[in-house]
Amino acid sequence: MEEAIQGFITYLHNVKKKSLNTELSYKRDLSKMQDYFASAGITELDDITEEALAEYVAYLNGNGFAAATVSRSVASAKAFFHYCANEGLVKKDPTVTLRAPKIEKKMPEILTMDEVTRLLEQPRGDSPKEIRDKAMLELLYATGIRVSELINLEVSDVNMQMCYITCHDAGKERVIPFGREAKRAMTRYLDGGRAAIVEDPSSDILFANCSGQKMSRQGFWKLIKYYAKKAKIAADITPHTLRHSFAAHLVENGADLHAVQEMLGHSDISTTQIYATMNHNKIREVYAKAHPRG
Repeated sequence: MEEAIQGFITYLHNVKKKSLNTELSYKRDLSKMQDYFASAGITELDDITEEALAEYVAYLNGNGFAAATVSRSVASAKAFFHYCANEGLVKKDPTVTLRAPKIEKKMPEILTMDEVTRLLEQPRGDSPKEIRDKAMLELLYATGIRVSELINLEVSDVNMQMCYITCHDAGKERVIPFGREAKRAMTRYLDGGRAAIVEDPSSDILFANCSGQKMSRQGFWKLIKYYAKKAKIAADITPHTLRHSFAAHLVENGADLHAVQEMLGHSDISTTQIYATMNHNKIREVYAKAHPRG
């Protein structure tokens, strides 16, 4: 089974052009499934039946795994066995009747405009670090990119004259504009703050840590937590909160849903649709409170 899993991961990388994070997620899920079947004495792919997989899902459900985790594990198993069937590694796909548990969709945490303003105003000093932090926060909210995309940006990905950045995700590129506040913060950073942090003139890293190396996800997570606390924001925010807020505020102010989908890099419009749902809910709340017969 190990060889088949590795072949599937290679297929995801070379053919499907999936991101490294997606590949690692699949590998983690499939390794967990492999360990379960090995403990039950099942090591051959063709010995994994529909019943055996149903028992595996029951095991996950009965051992405290969240519905989202179980659902993702089922999706990973389905993708893997579909690949195995197409490659002739199994006689039939045993996941055809496999069903994932229903997941209750939770509305994403978003900040109010006032909270966003307070957060973005926190790095207000003249030190290279604060100038960098200001640029990172402004750019993150201005573009709605993922934190992994933010920390992987290079100087060559930023067009300051036309005010847009180019994001590279699993071999795809998307161009996202940014506005005047982000431009002001980025100009200040590129004109002086960056050179004090990134001492190597040949480096193309846009945002580096204090050692001049590429910033980690954990490093930025700590940074945003620090400024959220300074801004006295009660919500337990993460870097993804600014991405959700970016999308929700655009839709709330009339942005076309397909344009928001393109900027976020969503492959399916249904993923973006949740922000429209949030906006409709807000409109209903306003109506209920304000209309005399609401």
